[in-house]
Amino acid sequence: MKRPRDRVVVRAADLPDERPQGRVRLAAVQMEPKLGQVKRNVAACVDAAEEAKTLGADLVAFPECMLTGYAYRSREEAWEAALDPEGELFAPLRRAARDLDLFLTVGYLERAGDELANAVSIVGPDGIVAHYRKTHLPHLGADRFTVPGRSLGEVRDVAGLRVGLQICWDASFPEVTRLQALEGADLVILPTNWPQEADIKADWLPNARAYENVIYFAAVNRLGTERGYVFHGRSRVCGPAGETLVEGPADREAILVADLDPARARTKKIQHREGEYWVDRIGQRREDLYLLRALKPEEGPR
Repeated sequence: MKRPRDRVVVRAADLPDERPQGRVRLAAVQMEPKLGQVKRNVAACVDAAEEAKTLGADLVAFPECMLTGYAYRSREEAWEAALDPEGELFAPLRRAARDLDLFLTVGYLERAGDELANAVSIVGPDGIVAHYRKTHLPHLGADRFTVPGRSLGEVRDVAGLRVGLQICWDASFPEVTRLQALEGADLVILPTNWPQEADIKADWLPNARAYENVIYFAAVNRLGTERGYVFHGRSRVCGPAGETLVEGPADREAILVADLDPARARTKKIQHREGEYWVDRIGQRREDLYLLRALKPEEGPR
């Protein structure tokens, strides 16, 4: 499969040709899947991974449901496209991760026994190293027919970073990112299918989650139109100060490239003026005032 003519490479400011020692190079691939065309979508991911490798990437991330598409109208239709990550259709991605010595973060609909899940896996040179099923489900697309994940997943060591996974609407619940940060995440990857109705999220949500938790946050959105839903691109990688490191266009496929420094995400106490002005958005929390608990039905509406 040839590279799309209009795919661009968007580099973070001052990105060197060679990745500096101690950094991890992330490539976030903003692209358009085709509904139900699994083999085509897998091949497109392999092609993009090969290009990312030429850019020096260690870790590559793709959008939500990149392998299957999303806007299904029935469970039966979605089930037909769904994948087993250990199955043959997934094999080209496993080979690409091995041959390119890369970690690939890919989203898809998963056949989990007799259940249908919205899932993301990180595939490395030695196989799948992380797996997550979406825990917060909007009434939209295939999520109308999937079951919610039963855990937030474990933060995993990937390519020199501690990585947490979320999918799309999960990021609207700040507790998810906070818990992953407390588990030691340096980076949260959010494969997403944000349609135009959710366009405003791209302006602030990735930055807010990064800033709140002093971590890197990568929101990887898709493009294109699928059964009346228009997806707006604008993927974004943010740094631990909440700054935008690199952002994708709204109308073109793109590979966003940034170098991440795990030491920055692990330094929670920020010294602005020695002895006069420092902050710690993790260490200065007041859990005695706002420890989370389950809401009982009699306590009010959900």
